[in-house]
Amino acid sequence: MRHVMLVQRALLAAALIATVPAHAVLKPVSDVGGLTQAIANAAPGDIIELAAGTYDVPGNLNCTAAGSALAPIVVRAASPQAAKLRFNGAGNTVEGFKVLAPYWRFEGLDVEGTCAIDSNCEHAFHLIGDADFTVIAGNHLRDFNAQIKSNNAASGSAAFPDDVQVTDNEIYDTRARSTSNPVTKIDVVGGRRWQVRANTIHDFQKDGGDTISYAAFLKGNSRDGVFERNLVTCTNAFSGGTRIGLSFGGGGTSPGTVCEDGTCIPEHQNGIMRNNLILACSDVGIYLNNATNSRVQHNTLYATSGIDVRFPASTADLRNNLMGGSIRNRDGGTSTQSGNVTGVADVTFAAWFVAPAGADFTLVDGSSFVNLGVDAPLVTDDFCGNDRNDGQPDIGALEYDADFHCTTTIGGGGPSDRLFYDGFES
Repeated sequence: MRHVMLVQRALLAAALIATVPAHAVLKPVSDVGGLTQAIANAAPGDIIELAAGTYDVPGNLNCTAAGSALAPIVVRAASPQAAKLRFNGAGNTVEGFKVLAPYWRFEGLDVEGTCAIDSNCEHAFHLIGDADFTVIAGNHLRDFNAQIKSNNAASGSAAFPDDVQVTDNEIYDTRARSTSNPVTKIDVVGGRRWQVRANTIHDFQKDGGDTISYAAFLKGNSRDGVFERNLVTCTNAFSGGTRIGLSFGGGGTSPGTVCEDGTCIPEHQNGIMRNNLILACSDVGIYLNNATNSRVQHNTLYATSGIDVRFPASTADLRNNLMGGSIRNRDGGTSTQSGNVTGVADVTFAAWFVAPAGADFTLVDGSSFVNLGVDAPLVTDDFCGNDRNDGQPDIGALEYDADFHCTTTIGGGGPSDRLFYDGFES
């Protein structure tokens, strides 16, 4: 079955990437010089398509031209992940793609940091200021301190990237990052309506400074963000450090000039986390730090210490989460709670599912959570996009109804709407 799913994924991705809209201008490139020139001279509607091969890029690729809603600027591989971009930090450059204008899309790329000094490989993508409506989809991104970073152009600037989509990427490190700089795979400061959907994020460790790392956070008075259908495995190939899963607020932000509206409290407003699988974190799987009106619903947390709701600005509605560990209101944080199953021991998870430690949540015994959830209007589907219309919802990220079809393991694929980005979603 896994082989079939992977073949289907490759065929679907290839078909989507091969499509050229009538208004688009296809610009094939096959070397670093051609890629650099195409990005420097980009215009709305350009599709910059990379031939298979390895591109050793010596400096930042600055994306300064503005696309449009009908004519975005697309950078994509001719075949998914066959174009391998390697950034080595030469010339004191610390980033890959610097996106400073709206409507850029990056699809099907394999992007790797190869710096001899980890602090020289900061970001695969850095979204700055007016980089609204950026789409980062179907890529493999590895070995950066923050594979995706977003913030304002300068302290005090009011422009932050909004309406960004990060979809169906595999984001990970191959070893611990030897740096005291922040290590967070998706690090977003400010911005509105971010959608982080159907990504696989695994293996991240900060081996310096405070040793704390995150899979992803939205902070800096950002708002209306969504984390959904993500598979987060904090520890898979190597262990160490303090690893936290998904967060609204992260470790906090300062000074106020780097945050939206000149204030960092709250760190996030009106955020939604739903249908995520979060595994093997040495600390909490979900961390709400000064996060106002957070809705955390139908997540499954295995082998984490649970959910923290922390500091007075944090208010949360927690529903139908299935988890080991506990829910803690800390330092003035408050939450309403309904339908959650907490404190589940690892051995109990192992009796309920085929192999939860390996992210295989095929059902064995659902008597404690199937059809036992409470009403959650924000959640109409599950981790794999299966609908939840068979009566009372199941607790957790997966809905085990009659038409259940889902593969949850790393590299295991899933139904078509988790496979590859196929256009803007509402």
